[in-house]
Formats: sequence, C-alpha cells, structure tokens
Amino acid sequence: MSDALGQPGSGVVVTGAASGIGVATADALAAVGRPVAIWDRDGDGAARAAAEIHSRHGVATHPVALDVTVDEAVVDAVAPTVAELGSVGGIVHGAGIVAPALEGVIDVTTWDAVLGTHLRGYAFVVQALVDELRRARPGSAIVGIASIEGLIGHGAIPSYTAAKHGMIGLSRSLAHRLGPEGVRVNAVCPGYIETPMLAPAIGDAAARARLETSVPLGRLGEPADVAAVVRFLLSNEARYIHGAAVVVDGGVTATGGQ
Repeated sequence: MSDALGQPGSGVVVTGAASGIGVATADALAAVGRPVAIWDRDGDGAARAAAEIHSRHGVATHPVALDVTVDEAVVDAVAPTVAELGSVGGIVHGAGIVAPALEGVIDVTTWDAVLGTHLRGYAFVVQALVDELRRARPGSAIVGIASIEGLIGHGAIPSYTAAKHGMIGLSRSLAHRLGPEGVRVNAVCPGYIETPMLAPAIGDAAARARLETSVPLGRLGEPADVAAVVRFLLSNEARYIHGAAVVVDGGVTATGGQ
C-alpha cells in the first residue's frame, strides 16, 4: 500500500510546511518516498523540518523561506525547488493565518492579510508551478487545505471563513480548467485539528473539553489525520477523485456544524 501511495514519485511543494498540518503532510509524503519542498515564511522552522524529514526518510527535501503573498518570492523559488527535487508534480497549499474580528464586521488589515495568504496565495502558487505540473504528468495533482469554515459560517472569523469558502471555489474552478490537461485538483476541509493555529482556542481544559464534546468521535484531530488524506489525494490511488471538497472533521459538520 505504501508503494501505491507513493506514486507518482514526483516532488511536492507544501506551503506552510514548517508546522501543523503542513509539516505532517510533508512528512507523510516523504514516508512513501516523495521528495518535498518546505515553503514557509518561518525560514528557520522550514530548515529544521526539512532536515528532520530527510533524516527520517532519506528523500530529497528543500526548505524555502518565503511569504506566499509576495509574488516575486514565489516565482523565484520555483527553479531552485525543481532543481533540488528533480520535478514538481504536486502542490499542497497549507499556508494560513487566522485573526478574529473583535470590533466591527471587517477590518481591512486582517481581511487583506488572511485573504492574501489563503486564497490569493493559493492562486499564485498554482500559477507559478502549473507548467511544472504539466511537465510532470501523468499523475500531477493539487490539494488546497481549506476548512470546515469553508462549508459553514463562523461569526468571529469572517475573513478566514470567506477565504476558506474561496479556496473550495477556486479548487473547483481549477479542476474544471486543469482536468482536461491531466492535472487533478481537490480541497480538504479539516475540522478541529490540534495545531498551533487552534492552540488559542484550547488554552484551558474547559475550552478543550467543549470542543472535544462537539466532535462525534470524541477527540480533536491530529495533523497526521489530515496528512494521510492529502497524501492519498495526491497519489494515483485517488486518480478519479477530482473537484472534491473532502471533509476530515470527526463528524462535526455531519451533525450540525459549530
């Protein structure tokens, strides 16, 4: 099964890969032999993650310190990444930030930063790498890390909710556009996953217990739970899954959402 999940064997660029779901995804891909690029604005964290993943799995890894909202940085990272990995046949856009709207409905700074990182960043990372995906066919695939907030609404984080809705829409649009070229595109919608992003919401035992109680499976998700699904979607095992929004939330949205 691990051999099947490792096919195709082309390299994968994972954004936001220095921590959380991103680093778990990079590690899961490397575990089945796929080279991985660790793109993250935390350059030191990216370097550590790349070194640890290479040490564990022996595959080529390539850390890049970049902000996905800076178009020139994304474009400049492509050639060195391809040179280090040999090819790029997969993209996972996991870079993300979240900030609550505590006063008013929207504040411009938060809106621009959150939409820029999640949604605009997703579009322009794909734009920068799409020719590499075409060259790496067959088997090239893209996964956008959306959220259950892309399916339901959350009044405290309107920019994040809008961005994740947008990522699902963009994934479907890209599926329509790139599918005829042999490039698959899907979104994954995690629920309450124990990552640095969720940490402020589970800062005390009572808050954690409330979230756990809302999950039918009775626990918070782990980054590895999402990473396993992403790895599957990037593999030839998922060769007919295209334009989907795959929910990984322990049953939260199936039983009423927030």
